[in-house]
Amino acid sequence: MDYDWSAADLAFRDEVREFLAAKLTPQLRRAGRLATSVYPDHEASMEWQRILHERGWAAPAWPVQYGGCDWSLTQHYIFTRESTLAGAPALSPMGIKMVAHAIIAYGTPEQKAFYLPRILTGEVFFCQGYSEPEAGSDLASLTMAAVEDGDDLVCTGSKIWTTHATEANWIFCLVRTSRTGKKQQGITFLLIDMRTPGIEIRPLVMTSGEQVQNQVFFDNVRVPKSNVLGKIDEGWTVAKYLLVHERGGAMAPYLQAMAQEIAVAAAEQPGPDGASLIDDPAFAARLAEARIRTEVLEILEYRTISAMSRGENPGPASSMLKILATELSQKLTELALTAAGPRGRVYQPHATAPGGPIAEFTPPADDYRSGADWQAVAPLRYFNDRAGSIYAGSNEIQRNILAKAALGL
Repeated sequence: MDYDWSAADLAFRDEVREFLAAKLTPQLRRAGRLATSVYPDHEASMEWQRILHERGWAAPAWPVQYGGCDWSLTQHYIFTRESTLAGAPALSPMGIKMVAHAIIAYGTPEQKAFYLPRILTGEVFFCQGYSEPEAGSDLASLTMAAVEDGDDLVCTGSKIWTTHATEANWIFCLVRTSRTGKKQQGITFLLIDMRTPGIEIRPLVMTSGEQVQNQVFFDNVRVPKSNVLGKIDEGWTVAKYLLVHERGGAMAPYLQAMAQEIAVAAAEQPGPDGASLIDDPAFAARLAEARIRTEVLEILEYRTISAMSRGENPGPASSMLKILATELSQKLTELALTAAGPRGRVYQPHATAPGGPIAEFTPPADDYRSGADWQAVAPLRYFNDRAGSIYAGSNEIQRNILAKAALGL
């Protein structure tokens, strides 16, 4: 296939670059540049969503009638790539990039009319209630109960690793409504107002010190049956549909930008022999291998786009790309931590733009930082990125999918 952009694509790229140059403020660029994980500073993310919504670009992948853009798949990729290279903060994926697609596909007209416009404006902010203490990658083993009582479902149980639960006012949950048949049966997809009585949120402190993840407890929480997405007991079908969107997206531009930042930093840092770190053969070889892999990943993403543009099912490509992208990201955070040197061992989250509050940390009164801001970011990204090969279905699970779908094992 031909990977060159067409004249129309190049014109669109220039339009996106002009928009980013005009609207991406220094404060927003800082939030993107100093993000410590895939989740940027919440306020900056919501401000950027507001700006994108004004332009009509907040949810380009939605159907046009609901506020999406009439773009080609190539233009979607260009927009993601240019936004990443410009340092734009990421938008929270839970609403716009995940549950909204399930609402569009399975929601009633009333659900679409209520949720979709409010997701765009940020009035409705979703978090995800999938994993439980005893149900992670084996998600179908979930036990949070939802018992029918008249027009309501009464929910009891807990969800864990719930990102931004303290910021969200809605949560989409998988709940157990029946225990007959296979474990994938009897699961219901439910939209729950986080302000409902009986919900308790307990923040979880990550190894980076951030409070981004949470455990959410439900104690006889009454939820109207009108909040069921799809049909009762058939939520697994909705969840599988949503999972395609959770694992999708273009990661190569982000990783290429990270590799370039590491190369620039390594050129200014001393190596083990006193010369520049970038001239150290061992470090240079590791960085070169990672940069080559980012190029390979980009080609594979292009191939997936090409297949989808022809109406083809990319098959297990989402599993393959998830494995490659998350493990490559982990390698790059290791290189960044090496480049940060001794100052990368100093805990100074006040020099970063974390995705949530920092537990038990008081910044110095004079705002002192040891080294450059990127050296403060490096260890926090390293710690947070260890989860990349676990969330959205562990990479071991993804390899099993590839073994079955691609190799027939």
